[in-house]
Amino acid sequence: MTKVRIGSRGSHSGKTIEYITAAETLTLADSGKVFTLDSAGGAYSITLPTALQGGLHYIFIVEENTPTADITIAAGSAIIYGNLDTQSDINEDNRVACNGKSNVLFDTTCLKGDWLEMVCDGSAWHARGFSQIQGGFTTS
Repeated sequence: MTKVRIGSRGSHSGKTIEYITAAETLTLADSGKVFTLDSAGGAYSITLPTALQGGLHYIFIVEENTPTADITIAAGSAIIYGNLDTQSDINEDNRVACNGKSNVLFDTTCLKGDWLEMVCDGSAWHARGFSQIQGGFTTS
């Protein structure tokens, strides 16, 4: 994982962007980071912290058009709630429900820039995201 620090406009603080290309287990210290995802090396999972703590916040962005393999964001025994928007053209608006799920997958149909945000309230994960194409996300 490569780390890059970026500044935010009008301040000296910044967010860390980390490039992920293989399996990773996130920690509480990773909260607030932005992760770009590339699966050129094959399918992998990113595991969210098992200790649920209110305020945990992660953002994932697809780095490649039509990833080589699926990338799973895994909450383990925790439950994920929320809706992920997908859109394949200007006439359609579709949602992938996450309610009661443990995993969100970036499918191989994703496009560069598709994103997922995960926030923990202390008892569950809440997801929101957007894919530019139908089928960009799946859940399990």
